[in-house]
Amino acid sequence: MLSAESAALVRATLPAVAGALDEITARFYATMFHDRPELLDGMFNRGNQASGAQRQALAGSIAGFAGALLDNPGARPDALLSRIAHKHAAVGVTDDQYTIVHKYLFGAIAEVLGDAVTPGVAAAWDEVYWLMAGALISRETLLYQDAGVQPGGIWRPWTVVERRTETADVVSFLLRPADGGPAPRARAGQYVSVRVAMADGTHQLRQYSLSSAPGGELRRITVKRVTGDADGPDGEVSTLLHDTVHEGAELLLSAPFGDVFLDDGADATTPLVLVSAGIGCTPMTGILAHLAALGSTRPVLVLHADRSPADHALRAETHDLVAQLPGARAVFWYEHPGTQEPDARTGLMDPSGVELPDGASVFLCGPLPFMRDVRGRLLSAGVPARRIRYEVFGPDLWLPGSAC
Repeated sequence: MLSAESAALVRATLPAVAGALDEITARFYATMFHDRPELLDGMFNRGNQASGAQRQALAGSIAGFAGALLDNPGARPDALLSRIAHKHAAVGVTDDQYTIVHKYLFGAIAEVLGDAVTPGVAAAWDEVYWLMAGALISRETLLYQDAGVQPGGIWRPWTVVERRTETADVVSFLLRPADGGPAPRARAGQYVSVRVAMADGTHQLRQYSLSSAPGGELRRITVKRVTGDADGPDGEVSTLLHDTVHEGAELLLSAPFGDVFLDDGADATTPLVLVSAGIGCTPMTGILAHLAALGSTRPVLVLHADRSPADHALRAETHDLVAQLPGARAVFWYEHPGTQEPDARTGLMDPSGVELPDGASVFLCGPLPFMRDVRGRLLSAGVPARRIRYEVFGPDLWLPGSAC
């Protein structure tokens, strides 16, 4: 719990701090990477740094955590903390790195806000930081224990046993542990980090959902080539995987993480609605494959939007999996429909035109604008916010409060 004295100072200064967070985080990352360049080698994605996505995510998490402490004293924003902890565990964050971050973050705050950061204000925000850091460290320790790995020791070599082209810009890699040991436990809907060596000698990583059933000794990731635009460069990791990785190659994968997964301990009769767009179909395919492996009879509604049937990765597999589930059906939307899907709807997804099963749990994944729009439509249709779970590829830019 935030002390009363600190709460008063944080409340008074939150507007100023929140308003300057973008500048603070920009200065924080620049200074930290200048002094500690090893952190940019295999810990932070350079594309997210270049686009500003990582800065926005950090700023949102700090402001969201502080706001939550003030709005509900004695309580912590568990959804926010859980999501961050899984992201941290997936890149191997360790306890000592919180001290490093604290040094450079508070240095940036002092530089940007100047004399406004009195000793009392600094102490209050220090309390916020260590409350958040302590909560995350505790959660990450449990995640490492659950995964059966040492803190930060998440990496393991896997061999590509098959590479398959899904669409013009999507490929799948089927993988087996290179050391001959058993595959780690995974849950349907989770992701792994892939760590690769770049041409300049540095290492970069990216998270990819497991697009196959989590059981057995094989795992599959399905990777879309990220093409740069005005908001950011080409995806370094996806480009390397597409251009250079073939059958027989080895990849470093983390243990599986992610707080958006199908809970086998939940009521197996609860209806599911799996909503996706573009490459957001990958965790949904993994969930469908898991349900098929279980012989599930629960009601499942699959909703997917894409540019065209030819752009819809794992389309045929989705049909096959839906056919294996007696309680499942699928509805597709395409901006440019084709004869391959005569029953598909034209245009952008509009779930208001589909009858949703009562009491369903909703899983949502796709581009942020798509998820914001569809989530709003689902809320308008009467789906409670607590029943909508979402997965974001890369830093979570849905600020706390808008995504809970």
